[in-house]
Amino acid sequence: MKALLVTVAVAGSLMMAGQASANQALAQKSGCLACHSIDKKVLGPSYKDVAAKYKGDKTAEAKLIEKVKKGGSGTWGPMPMPANSPQVKDEDIKTIVQWILAM
Repeated sequence: MKALLVTVAVAGSLMMAGQASANQALAQKSGCLACHSIDKKVLGPSYKDVAAKYKGDKTAEAKLIEKVKKGGSGTWGPMPMPANSPQVKDEDIKTIVQWILAM
């Protein structure tokens, strides 16, 4: 039984790692990683800083999806973030935002 639980836990971890890698590839393809990084500030904040700022905020996903679509400035300093719609599909924006918030 213990071996089964360990196997399930390892398989789950591998699936999550694979999904995280796919989400990172989606962010790269969408141009997000030109200005952002997972763990350090580039032009925009790191994704880990974004996740920490919005931790526990139940409205964060909707706010960030809207900000990614329309762009904005002022939250993280004077550097504006350009709008990413319509060149990035809505479902891709949602996937990327969910991935960021899960960090």
